[in-house]
Formats: sequence, C-alpha cells, structure tokens
Amino acid sequence: MTEDFEPQAEPTPAVGEQLRAAREARGLTLAEVAAETRIPQRHLLTIEAGAFSSLPARTYAVGFSRTYAKAVGLDEIVVADLVRAELDAQQGGPRHRAAGFEPGDPARVPSRALGWFSILAVVLVLAGLFFAVRTYFAPAAELPTLLEQEQTAQAARDEGQRRAAASAPGPATVANGGTVTFTALEEGVWVKFYDAAGRQLMQKQMALGERYTVPQDAEGPQVWTGRPDALAITIGGRPVPKLAAEEQVMRDVPVTAAALLARARRPAPAPSPTA
Repeated sequence: MTEDFEPQAEPTPAVGEQLRAAREARGLTLAEVAAETRIPQRHLLTIEAGAFSSLPARTYAVGFSRTYAKAVGLDEIVVADLVRAELDAQQGGPRHRAAGFEPGDPARVPSRALGWFSILAVVLVLAGLFFAVRTYFAPAAELPTLLEQEQTAQAARDEGQRRAAASAPGPATVANGGTVTFTALEEGVWVKFYDAAGRQLMQKQMALGERYTVPQDAEGPQVWTGRPDALAITIGGRPVPKLAAEEQVMRDVPVTAAALLARARRPAPAPSPTA
C-alpha cells in the first residue's frame, strides 16, 4: 500500500527579514533608509531583527515598520498586520490596539512648526493672565503698549538684516573655480556625495562642525541629503546660500562652483497677482 506525501511549504520569512531583503534588493543602506524615513538606525536594526517588543511602544513598532515598508516598496498594510501578529506572539496574546495615530509615519507626526506654535500660544496665555491680574490689583498702573514693543522689535530685526546683507559677499564676487566646502551645522547630518557616473565620493553622518571639500577633479559631483538646511556652503572660502532653508530630502543636486552660484543668482518666484 502506497502512501502519498504532500510536499511541505517553505516557512514564510519573518517580517524583519522581508524588510531587510527588500532594502538590499533596492541597494539601499540603513543610513539611506534612516535619512528618508527619519527613523534612527538603531530602531531599523531592531525591526530587521524582529525584536519589536524592544521598541518604545506597540504603536511605534507598527508605525515605524509601516514607514520602513513604504520606503522599500512593500505593502505597508500587510507589513503592519504581520508586525502586530509577531507582537502578539512575543507578548503572549493579542492586545487592544488604538486606531488612528501611528508615530512611525512622518506625515502624521505633528510638525516642528506646530510645536513652536503651541509653545507660543501657552506663553501668550500666561502673559495675558499676568497682565489681567496686575490690572486687577493695580488698575492705575500703566501697561506697556504691545504695538510699540512689536514695532521696536521689528525695527531691530530689519536693522540686523540690513547689516548682514551689507557685510555678506554677493555670489557674483566668488570665483567659479573656487573649492566647494560643506560644513555640518548640527550633529549627525547624513550626506552622500557622488559623481555623474554614480561613483561614491563620500557618505557618512557628519559631526557638528565637520567639513568636506568636494574634489575639484570630480566629474559632475552631486549630493543627496535629508538636511540641506544643516549644511553651510563656501566657495573659495566665501559663503553662499544653503541648498534649502528647511528640512527636506534633496537628491542629484549638482555641487560644482558654477552650479551653486547659478542657484544663488536664481531670482525668487514672483508673488501671484491678487484679484
């Protein structure tokens, strides 16, 4: 009597292994994924190792994994479900999950501007309470005029900007053949320099104050970074404007002296006409 044996299906790789394989298939390093997703490399390593319970909270594990999956081209919904299943297994059973906010998605994280606005609102409320109490107990006291204070502060800012503009060298005074140097204005600024053929010139997380001079013999040097606002640029020792004034991902940006000077001379967009 012959018994039929069905071949056993190969086990599905863990979700962390799937994410790592997708990243390697795209030729991305952990540093590049960290720069694009704004997730620290140590958390990305934890996700690839499948140690989701080691992350700060369940919502962070699911949110970070969804963002990682989106960056490497995997289905973020499927990955999120797999992470929840592995968390349930690691934590001894399913737990209640709050729907909505998952902090791994940068699009859902409150912006830095919103945080500063909230702080300013609290300060204004406290100032209003202070003046209200002061007026109640000393109604004859003369309160400072807020309009006068704002006008004085604005005049001081205008004067500072005028002096800075007068002392700063214009882009036209910098020679096109000068050496191009980038200086990190913050700690841990990730940046990658490469030539027109894609050959890497330098890639690292620059320390605060660290400098990198673009080789003058490089063919069409370009830059890729997520923090153009944290990189100061000089050509021949003279400062030129940054690549951007705020945090954003910039890739394939030419960094020759001529290209940077052309960006500096580019006029600002004209305001749209009003009806």
